Amino acid sequence: MRWLKRVIAVAVLSMSTALAGVGATYGQDKVVRIGFQKYGKLVLLKSKGTLEEKLKAAGYRVVWTEFPSGPPLLEALNVGSIDFGNTGEAPPIFAQAAGAPIRYVAYEPAAPKGEAILVPKDSKLQSVADLRGKKVALNKGSNVHYLLVKALEKAGVKYAEIEPVFLAPADARAAFERGAVDAWVIWDPFLAAAEAATGARTLADGTGIVSNYQFYLSSKKFLEKDPGIVDLILAQLSEVDDWAKADIHAVAEQLAPSIGLPVAVVEAALQRQAYGIKPVESSVIADQQQVADTFYALGLLPKPIRISDAARRPGT
Repeated sequence: MRWLKRVIAVAVLSMSTALAGVGATYGQDKVVRIGFQKYGKLVLLKSKGTLEEKLKAAGYRVVWTEFPSGPPLLEALNVGSIDFGNTGEAPPIFAQAAGAPIRYVAYEPAAPKGEAILVPKDSKLQSVADLRGKKVALNKGSNVHYLLVKALEKAGVKYAEIEPVFLAPADARAAFERGAVDAWVIWDPFLAAAEAATGARTLADGTGIVSNYQFYLSSKKFLEKDPGIVDLILAQLSEVDDWAKADIHAVAEQLAPSIGLPVAVVEAALQRQAYGIKPVESSVIADQQQVADTFYALGLLPKPIRISDAARRPGT
């Protein structure tokens, strides 16, 4: 698909600096390359610095690379540029359909309020049903893509009856603010930021519609080679998760400068986040399968996939 080719270009460009660092010292230490986004538990783990200490004791060092969203992060995992990362529900589905050798290794519980369909505060649109014939901005292949599909379905509107406008978050917000689109489907912290800055109204969040899981993924190769290192990373993530849940305000203060948002905005986003790093369960795989089947039925996937094929096997 053409959008995947564009994603590859973004991923390769973003990886260049990190890979140079890997090549310089690869002969001295084993390396685990972690992809992260601007917001989430991996950012907290990176800022804490505790993973570096644990990996050093195991003879490893870590290289961190930031990505603007889940799709380019998963493409980097596909082409072998990173070993581990996290995204929402949709990106690994598109990656698996494209043949990416990924493995689901953990997940965070449902956080349906962490994504929503927004309209400007003075918009005449009052319900999801009102989106029929309207322009809706979203990041293609992301969690909010599924939210939009299911919210429309619940409202009795066909996906083909709206005009999707595929934009990355920054471009989508600009289009939203200048009135170039009628609605915007977006996730936190961009959601909280838009609410605070523009007074945007929520037509619907994920409550009663979608789960909005977050998944932690490893490349198949790295998981098979170093399953203990994957477990070490997950254990450190669990410790950070416990700290974050216990003191959301402190976490917001720590995250705010790095993501360029006010503390209050970050805190609002964190309140809607889910906590707990858990092994992928059969019920979660079943939910993820529903997402994949929905995308295939809409013609957004080139072939049907089986999520269980990409789930971590017991003992690995």
